[in-house]
Amino acid sequence: MHLVRYRASSGRPRVGVREGDAVRPVQVDSMAELLAQPMSRIRQLVDAARSHAPVASTDVRVLPPVDGRTEVWASGVTYRRSREARIEESSQRSVYRLVYDADRPELFFKAAAWRVVTNGEPVAIRGDSLINVPEAELAVVCNRDGEIAGYVVCNDMSSRSIEGDNPLYLPQAKIYAGSCAVSDGIRPAWEVTAEDLPISLTVSRAGRPAYHGETSTAMMHRPLTQLVSHLFAAENHPDGALLSTGTGIVPDINFSLEVGDTVTVVIDGVGTLTNDVVTGPEHFGYLGRR
Repeated sequence: MHLVRYRASSGRPRVGVREGDAVRPVQVDSMAELLAQPMSRIRQLVDAARSHAPVASTDVRVLPPVDGRTEVWASGVTYRRSREARIEESSQRSVYRLVYDADRPELFFKAAAWRVVTNGEPVAIRGDSLINVPEAELAVVCNRDGEIAGYVVCNDMSSRSIEGDNPLYLPQAKIYAGSCAVSDGIRPAWEVTAEDLPISLTVSRAGRPAYHGETSTAMMHRPLTQLVSHLFAAENHPDGALLSTGTGIVPDINFSLEVGDTVTVVIDGVGTLTNDVVTGPEHFGYLGRR
């Protein structure tokens, strides 16, 4: 089961429960409204939706499962492989060694809800970066109280050479048009255990594999609840938040994405996210209109 946002051929975006090919409406006006509820109410609304008549499958266009005031944030250097890669690429290596073991994690803003792309839509690389990579990550979906309500697959696209030049360039390396993709459905937290989920990343180029890597959430250096606690420590998230939890798959320093590549991230029990690679903000003008 997944919680989805969808638009029928006529009408505004709605929230639904997807099981197989069937989507049944949830009685809320937005995903943000759902995430503004306590966990007990979220489960009640989801359970009630499962008895509703399904929307015709031919009449559904699935949208990114985030809207309203809900923001996407991200974590860095939460896996040993990520620490090693950041040290390898950076001119300021000590900051990554220190943050890996520090009490306070690295957290950064990633995207407003309207900028998020989903499965089947393009992601982008920056034309002014020499090395651009996908980052396959589990993202937790939190309600307004910081409770973990579910999980999505996230591709936290990154301009590796820009961040490597100077850690202060992190916002430019991480926040740009087409840099944040999440899978099109939220897997409810009460249906999956997140402590040991296999994660795979595949990049296809001209129909052939160009890169493949695997890891597991069991390799994460910090518990998910610790990351969420820091996100909510000094800020209100009245419509909840998505927090991507860092990557344990980083290609060698000589690998970079190219326009035309296809990136596929699979997290067992959560979902699949597939996106073609483009470059330039002109590809994403539609995001502000849908």
